[in-house]
Amino acid sequence: MLAREGAVAASQAAIAFTGCPMIAAAASDSHGHTHTGPRRREVVVNGRRIKTVDVHAHCAVPAAMALIKHPLEAPGLLMSDIDTRIAAMDAQGIDVEALSINPYWYRAERDIAAELIRVQNEALAEFCVANSDRFVAFATVALQHPDLAAEQVEHAVKSLGFRGVGVGGSVAGVELANPKFHPFWAKCEELGVLVFMHPQGTRELEPSGRLAGSGLLTNTIGNPLETTIALSHLIFEGTLDRFPGLKICAAHGGGFLPSYANRSDAVCRTFPDRVGPLPKKSPTAYLRDGQLFFDTIVFTPEALRHLVAETGPGQIMIGTDYPFPWTSTEVDLVLDTPGLSDEQRIAILGGTAARLLGIAS
Repeated sequence: MLAREGAVAASQAAIAFTGCPMIAAAASDSHGHTHTGPRRREVVVNGRRIKTVDVHAHCAVPAAMALIKHPLEAPGLLMSDIDTRIAAMDAQGIDVEALSINPYWYRAERDIAAELIRVQNEALAEFCVANSDRFVAFATVALQHPDLAAEQVEHAVKSLGFRGVGVGGSVAGVELANPKFHPFWAKCEELGVLVFMHPQGTRELEPSGRLAGSGLLTNTIGNPLETTIALSHLIFEGTLDRFPGLKICAAHGGGFLPSYANRSDAVCRTFPDRVGPLPKKSPTAYLRDGQLFFDTIVFTPEALRHLVAETGPGQIMIGTDYPFPWTSTEVDLVLDTPGLSDEQRIAILGGTAARLLGIAS
């Protein structure tokens, strides 16, 4: 995925992972990293060894964060090497992680945002070159400056070798469907990159207190709610119609939308005079027709079975949300979900992600 070379040692110092101390087990890898614990788990479907790809895994670049004095959310989890991360991957049966960084820079001024993204993308690219058998990455962009973001994603693809780009679920309170972002979407469509969309949460609800109290509702409900809102606007405001070649992967199983998308179809029938202009297709069609993809972070075989029923198995890729310990059993989730064929399991476990991100099988 990433073809950039050089400064390998510098890149390993420049990138840092937020790690999980709960998991530390694996064997040595092809780059000579030596680990203690069980050997690397190999995933096999009907006698065939499968390359698994985790499309949802987080990291951080401290040198970029320092440019705007952004604090590390969990400094105790910061890693200076990759041993614990690879150990967790090996234990879970993850062959390749697609690294992404949740946007924290969407309010930065243009010049500092440009420098932050340069530092961040170069560090990601160099790190992935140094560890190309285990890691790929989604490029970052300053989406608050859409014309700059379009330039950044083009540079990331053509000069740094990225095949994907990450975005938040909104940009400093502005919906992704806002026409100001059309130049960025047009460039993503032109370049054919996969866009990984991770929510920022619904901060506008927090002052009301509706998400206060027990349950960590700002995350538990807020994150999937923002994804639901973002996808709904992209459908109803015509963004997906305007850019039919877009490919967007929505984190956390697409939020709540796949579970209740038929209500979006129903509103077009029930209140057509209040929806308009109507999208070109029924809203549920956008979940299945090759523009929207989803990760597997839905927790149970029944939930994954339902997601497959609503979107199709070709639209789903495994995600772990590493290092956040929401799940460590995504491979088993796919293997244990009833009703899937061998080929469907292979696609979800890594085939679809490998195709979209240019990972050799």
